[in-house]
Amino acid sequence: MTWSRALKEAARSGVTIERTKLTPLIALRGTAGVALVIGLCLWRGDPSLAVSSAFGAFSSGIVTFQRSMRPRPVLALAVAGALAVSTFLGYLAAAHLVAFVLLLAGWTLLAGMAWAIGPVAGLIGTQTVAIMLVTVTLPTSVLGALAHAALIFFGGLVQATLIVLLPVRPWGTQRDALADALADEADYARRLRHDPVAPFDPSPLMDARLASAVTPRQARRRPVQLHGPRGLAERVRPVLASLADPVVGAPLEGPERDRARDLLGAAATVLDAVAHAVRHARPVRLPPEAMATLEVPATGPMLHGAARRSAYRLISLLADAVELTDEPVRATRPTTEAERGHLLRPSVPRLVPGALRSLHREARWSSHVLRHALRVSAVACAGYLLGTVLPFGHGYWAPLASVVVMRPDFAQTYSRGIARFLGTLVGVTVAGALMALAHPGTYVSAGLAVVCAGLMYLLMRTGFSVTSACVAAYVVFLLGIAGAGWEQTVQERLVLTLLGGLLAMLSYALFPAWETPKLRDRLAEWLAANGQYALAVFDLYAQPAERRPRQVRDALLDSRAARAAWEESEARAEKEPVRHRGLSLASANAASTALATMGRVTMILEVHLPERDAAASPGATAFAFELRASLEEATRAVRERGELNWSDLRAVWERWDAEDESRGVALRVADLQLDALDDLAEALSREPRTDPGEGGRDAARGRGEGTIPGPE
Repeated sequence: MTWSRALKEAARSGVTIERTKLTPLIALRGTAGVALVIGLCLWRGDPSLAVSSAFGAFSSGIVTFQRSMRPRPVLALAVAGALAVSTFLGYLAAAHLVAFVLLLAGWTLLAGMAWAIGPVAGLIGTQTVAIMLVTVTLPTSVLGALAHAALIFFGGLVQATLIVLLPVRPWGTQRDALADALADEADYARRLRHDPVAPFDPSPLMDARLASAVTPRQARRRPVQLHGPRGLAERVRPVLASLADPVVGAPLEGPERDRARDLLGAAATVLDAVAHAVRHARPVRLPPEAMATLEVPATGPMLHGAARRSAYRLISLLADAVELTDEPVRATRPTTEAERGHLLRPSVPRLVPGALRSLHREARWSSHVLRHALRVSAVACAGYLLGTVLPFGHGYWAPLASVVVMRPDFAQTYSRGIARFLGTLVGVTVAGALMALAHPGTYVSAGLAVVCAGLMYLLMRTGFSVTSACVAAYVVFLLGIAGAGWEQTVQERLVLTLLGGLLAMLSYALFPAWETPKLRDRLAEWLAANGQYALAVFDLYAQPAERRPRQVRDALLDSRAARAAWEESEARAEKEPVRHRGLSLASANAASTALATMGRVTMILEVHLPERDAAASPGATAFAFELRASLEEATRAVRERGELNWSDLRAVWERWDAEDESRGVALRVADLQLDALDDLAEALSREPRTDPGEGGRDAARGRGEGTIPGPE
C-alpha cells in the first residue's frame, strides 16, 4: 500500500461515525459521578479544586466503559489511584523544567510499555500521562499537591461507589459475551446448511472464556445461567462441523444431507433461543418445529456411521443447553459439582508476576510495544518543550494531543490523529461560540461541562472524532469554571492539537514498527500451534488408554491464541504503507485459509475420539510420529522462506490407507490434514499457482469424496 492510499484510508477511518447500541443508563451514572464531584467542590467555593477533581471522576468513568471482564468498581479505583500518584509526582517536579522532563520521559515510557499487559492497562497509562501534563498548570505546595491528588482519587471513588450502589444490568458484560458466542454458533449452523465447510471465527468463544473467569467470591454470586452454557457451546461447535462435513459427516447429496440440513437449522434455532435467554435473563422459548426436528423420525435413523454419532451428540448437547439455561426459572434439580466449577480469575496482587513477564517479553528492539513506548516518550518530551517555547499559555496541550492519539500500530495512530484534530475543531468552535454569545457564569459553565461529559459517555462507541469533539467542549467549559478566556482557549487548543497530532504522525514515520515483516513469524507460530493440536488428538488414537483431555484442550487454546495473533498482525499489515518483503497479502490470505482448514479438520477428529478400551491405531502412531518431525522442518522453512515438503508425511499416510480397510474417521481426517498442508505449501511457494480453479486432489486420485475443506 502506498503512503497516499494509507493516509486516505486512515482519514476515512478517523472520520467514520459508527451506528452502535447506546447505553444511556450507564452514561447517566458516569455523568452523575462527574456532576457530584464538581458540585461538591463548587459548594466548598474553590473553582480550581473543581477543575482538578473533575479529572479523576471523568477519567475513571472513561475506563469503566472499556471492554474488560474486571469488575467496574475495581477499574475505577485502579485508574483513580494511578492518576493520584502521577498527579502528586507531577506537582513535585513541575517547578523544575529538567526534573519534570526527566520524570515525563520515564513515566511515559512505562505508560507505553503498559500496552504489553493489555489495552485497558495501556489506556490507564495514557490517562496518567495526560493528567501529569495537566497538573503542571496548577502550581501549589506539597500539601496542596497531596490535596489535589486526594481529590482526583476521590473522583474515582465516587464513580466506584455509584457503580456499587446503582448497578445497571449486573453481569451484563458476561451475559453479552456468552450470548454472542451462542448466537455466532447459531449463524455458523445456518451457514453450514449451504456451505458444508463454511468458515468460523473462534473469537466469540475466546471472549466468552475470558468473561467466564471469576474470583471465588464472584463464583458464589454468579447467575446459574452463566455456569454451564459456555462449556456446552465449546462442545457444540465441533459437532456441527463434523455433521456437515462431506467427508466425515453426511454425504453432499441425498436423504442424509437433507436430514443434516434440517438438524443444522433446528440447532441454529435452539442456539438463538438460548442466546436470547442468557442475554436477557429469561427462560428459553423454543418453537415446536425445532423440537420436532431434533427427535428421531418414526421411520428410524436416517444418518449412518460418524454422521449418526454426531447427530445424537448434537441433540444431547442442545438438550443440556436448554436445561441449563432454564435452571433459574424451573430450579428442578440442584446444581452439580461440575457446573459449580469455574475458571479462576487471579486477584490484583497475583496479576503482578504475569504483568512483569509480559513486560519482559516485550523488552526487545523488534517489539512494537517497546518502540511505541520509546516513540511516545520522545514525542511527549519534545511536545512539552515546544509548548513551553511557543507563546501560548497552555503549551501542555501539544504533548497531551500526541499522547492521547498514539497507539502501538500505524493505522490507529494516524486515524486517531486525524479524528482528534477534526473533533477538537468542532468541539472548541461550538463551545467557544456558546461562551462568546452567552458569557455563562461559573455554575452554568459547570453544567455545560457536565452535559458534554454525559454526551461523551453516551457516544463513546460511535467514533473517536465524536468523543474528541465532546472532550474538547468539556475542557473549554471546565476551564471556564476557573475563569479562563474562551478566545485564548479556542486558539491555543486548535494550534497545539494540530502540532501534537503532527508530532505523533511524524514519529511513526521516522521510527516505525511495521507488522508486515513479522507475518512469516506469526504464520510459523500458528502452524506450530496447529501442529501441536493435531498431534495431541492423533496421540489419543495412537494410545487410547492414556487419555489426556487436558493436553488436547490446552493445545486447542494455544492454536486459537496463535490464530488471533496472526489475524491481528495481518489486519495491521494490510494498512501499512510498506512492501510485503517476502509474503504478499494474497499469499498470506491463502496460507491463512489453509491453516484454518487444518484447525477445522483437527477439531472434527476431536469429536470422534476413541474410548479408553479401544485398540491402538498403528497408522495413527506412524502418522503422528512423522507429523512431529515434519512440523519442525516446516516451521523453520516458513520463517526462512524455504520450500515446504510434505512428501514423507504423504508416504506414511498412503501406507496407512493401504493397511486400513475400514477407512475410519482418523484416516479420512489425516487425508484432509495433508490437503490443507499441501495448500499451505502452494500458498507460500515462490512460483505462481498454475491452476487456481483446480477442484481438489481427491478427484484426481479417483475417489471423488467431495471438495477440499474451507477455512475453519
